[in-house]
Amino acid sequence: LHSFPTRRSSDLTGRLLPIQRGNEMLDIKFVRENPDAVDKSCASRQNAHWDRERFFELDEERRSVIAEVESLQAERNAASKEIGLLMRDGKKEEAEAAKAKVTANKQRIADLNEKRTDVEKQLFDLVAAIPNIPHESVPYGVDDSDNPEVRKWGEPTHFDFEPKAHWDLGPSTGMIDFERGIKLAGTRFYLLGGAGALMERALINFFIDTHVKAGFKEWWPPVITNYDSLFGTGQLPKFDDDLYHVSGGMYLIPTAEVMLTNIHRGEVLDGSQLPLWYTAFTPCFREEAGSAGRDTRGIIRVHEFDKVEMVKFAKPEDSMNQLESMVAEAERCLQLLGLPYHVVTLCTGDIGFSATKCYDLEVWLPSYNNYKEISSCSNCWDFQARRANIKYKDPSEFKGSRYVHTLNGSGLAVGRTMAAIMENYQNADGSITVPEALRPYMRDMEVIKPLA
Repeated sequence: LHSFPTRRSSDLTGRLLPIQRGNEMLDIKFVRENPDAVDKSCASRQNAHWDRERFFELDEERRSVIAEVESLQAERNAASKEIGLLMRDGKKEEAEAAKAKVTANKQRIADLNEKRTDVEKQLFDLVAAIPNIPHESVPYGVDDSDNPEVRKWGEPTHFDFEPKAHWDLGPSTGMIDFERGIKLAGTRFYLLGGAGALMERALINFFIDTHVKAGFKEWWPPVITNYDSLFGTGQLPKFDDDLYHVSGGMYLIPTAEVMLTNIHRGEVLDGSQLPLWYTAFTPCFREEAGSAGRDTRGIIRVHEFDKVEMVKFAKPEDSMNQLESMVAEAERCLQLLGLPYHVVTLCTGDIGFSATKCYDLEVWLPSYNNYKEISSCSNCWDFQARRANIKYKDPSEFKGSRYVHTLNGSGLAVGRTMAAIMENYQNADGSITVPEALRPYMRDMEVIKPLA
């Protein structure tokens, strides 16, 4: 394990992305005092970098400007008092000379404040690009091949016939029409029809109902969002190329995590109400700019897909427990559908930008002869809460307010679940058995037959 500075739940000041959006002031204490930890974190993530030298240049320049402004303000205040005394004593010429100095002093302060704004913006942008620090329990690794398996449920499906991939089963059953999907929208889009459209709706309702019964509150958010929401959850500015831009500086959402987390952006929550458990279905839109050549067949990696998301707001001392229960909730969906899967811990080289710890649930796909990600469940610690300024109060525990911990997880990705059902439940005659748990949502359909 890579060891990083232990972050106690009671020590809630000076974390990695120390930004207070409310007043645009930067609290850079953690980065300033722990640059070696930031170096180590970025190195362990393999592809993360920060300009340490530039950071300290800007930090020193900022503090120098602040010191000079404070000195000039003190001089101005003293001069103002002196002017009053000179005027009282009838020393008009000396008073006018002092006034001229105050005027020059004010202009210098204005120039310095303008310079400070520019320096702080540069510092803000530099620090905003630094990813979250992996939790001390996260294993070191270079890429996803180093992700250790935590547990496995079910055994990979075996057939006494030559199984087909979902990209062949889809057209043969009329569930998926790839050619017309491309005609309508372009590559990496697809069209669902008949039992395919029905299963998509069925899975959405099944997942939502399962989560609501477990205690999650359902929301129905917009699918267009703004810069601040995407900044709050960490998609911007780093992942701008992966987002779909629309008019007015708005974006199509890449996941409902953005909307659910930002429901409480800029708010102070009642600690007695924590944890909050939220869920929502939304379509998700991703350019997939960095995935050229990956998973080009089928519906595993596409530009638009449906997903049911889970988000939690938790107290710091409870957030790791909430992560485990979120993973268990996603697992329950797969177990109810009877789909083989395993759980892996993401290593430092594979963990997401905003996460401090993450588990992936990977479902068995016969077409890959391997497991494929179907859910990622992350604890973002107070990383997102600092960016989005989400705090909580609990007078019974402490004075003032603290940042909450935010968590998110897929519950589940609908298209990938459909692909897994099609491949794992296929029969020798080309038909697909509908999982029992899903039949009440599919008009009691038991088998999806191939087209005549």
